[in-house]
Amino acid sequence: MSDLTHQTVPVPRCKSWQWWISGLLLLATMINYMDRQTLANLSVRITSELQLSQEQYGDLELAFGWSFAIGSLCFGVMADRLPVLWLYPAVVILWSAVGVATGFASDFTSLLVCRAMLGFFEAGHWPCALRTTQAVLNRENRMLGNSILQSGGAIGAIVTPLIIGAIIGGDMTAGAWRRPFIIIGTVGAVWVIGWFAVIRSRDLVAKDEESQSDVTAPGSGVATSQSRPVSVWWEACFGNIRFWKLVPLVVCINITWHLIRVWLPKFLQEGRGIVEAEAMIFNSVYFVAADIGCLSAGVASLWLVKRGMEIYQSRLVVLSVCSAATSLTMVATLLPSGMGLYVVLMIVGAGAMGLFPCYYSLAQEVCPRHTGKSTGVLAAIGWLLSSPMQKAFGRYVDATGSFDVAFALVGLAPFLALGVLLLARSTRQRDGENGS
Repeated sequence: MSDLTHQTVPVPRCKSWQWWISGLLLLATMINYMDRQTLANLSVRITSELQLSQEQYGDLELAFGWSFAIGSLCFGVMADRLPVLWLYPAVVILWSAVGVATGFASDFTSLLVCRAMLGFFEAGHWPCALRTTQAVLNRENRMLGNSILQSGGAIGAIVTPLIIGAIIGGDMTAGAWRRPFIIIGTVGAVWVIGWFAVIRSRDLVAKDEESQSDVTAPGSGVATSQSRPVSVWWEACFGNIRFWKLVPLVVCINITWHLIRVWLPKFLQEGRGIVEAEAMIFNSVYFVAADIGCLSAGVASLWLVKRGMEIYQSRLVVLSVCSAATSLTMVATLLPSGMGLYVVLMIVGAGAMGLFPCYYSLAQEVCPRHTGKSTGVLAAIGWLLSSPMQKAFGRYVDATGSFDVAFALVGLAPFLALGVLLLARSTRQRDGENGS
C-alpha cells in the first residue's frame, strides 16, 4: 500500500520550471505572430499582384480583427470550461493550417476568408496562455512572465522577414509570395510536440492566491458568484468595475500596436520610398526594439515592486513611460528616410509592446476565477473597436496619397487609456480605497 501511495504522489516541479513554461509560451506567441505577420511583410507584392487598393488591404485586417474578436469570446469561454492541456495545442494546429491555406489564395475573396479564419483561431492563444501563466506564476512574478509571453510576438515579427527573405530572396516572379505562407504555417506542429513533452494536466490547476479572496474583497466592485451563468458573467465582466476600467486600455493599445504592425512596411516602402529588402531588415530591427521594450516593462515593474512600490502603482508608472514612447509617432512622420527615422520608430515599437504586459497583468486580476471569460470579452471589445481603424487608415491613404497624418495619430491613443486609469485611481483614493 505504501508503494502504491508513493507512486501516485506527483513529483514537485523545480523553481526554474515556471520560467521554462514561460519560454514555451513565448514560442507559441512567436509562431502566432509569424503566421500573422507574413501578410504584412509581403503586402506590397500581394496588393500589387492581386490589384488590391489600400482600403481592401485594410479590409483584410478588419476581417482578421473582427474574427479575432469572435474567437476571443469563444475561446475565452472554452478556456474556463475545457482542459487547456488539449485546447491550446488544438488552436495552434488550426491556425497553422489556415496559414498554409493562405498560400493557395487566388483572389481578394479567398484571401479575405483565410484572413478571417486565421484571426478566429489565433484568438485562442491568448486565453489559453493567460490561464497557463496564472496557474504557474504567482502575482509578483506574473508581469515578468507575461512580458516573456508577449515578447514572443516581437521575436516572431523579427524572424518573419528574415525567413521570407531566405525563402524568396530576390525572386520577383508572380506567386513567389505564396511559399513563405506554406512553409511558415508548418511550424506550429513542432510546438505541439514540445507542449505535450513538458506539460501535464495537474500543472494547469490555478493556484492563484487571489482566486478566492480578491473577487469578494471590499471595494473590488465584484459580487460573489453563484452557479447561474448570468451571475458568472456579471462577476467576470459586466458588473465588475475592474473590467470597465480596462476597456479603454485594451482598445487603445490595440489601435496603436496593430495599426503600426500592419502599415509599417507600406509606410516605409510606399511612404518613404525605401526598397523592399531594406524595409524588411528594418522591420526586424523594429521588432527587436519592441521585444526589448516588452521585457524591460516586466523587469522594470518587478524592480519597482522590490524597491517598495505598490504593484498597481508600478504598472501605472510603466504604462506612463510606454505611452510617452508611442507618442513619438508624431515626430516620426516629420522625418525623411534615414537613421533618425529608424531610431524614433524603434522607441515607438518598444513603447507599443511594453504596454501589453501591463494590460495582461491587470486583466488577470479582473476576476481570477473566470480569467478566460473576462480576458476573452476584453479582447473581443478591443478588436471590435480597433479593427475598423484599419479600413479607415487605408481609405485615408487612398484619398490623400499620404500615410503621415494617420500614422502620427495612432501613437497618441494610449494616453487616453492612461488618463482613465489615473482618474479612476485618484477617485478611489479620494474615497478612501486603495488597490487596483
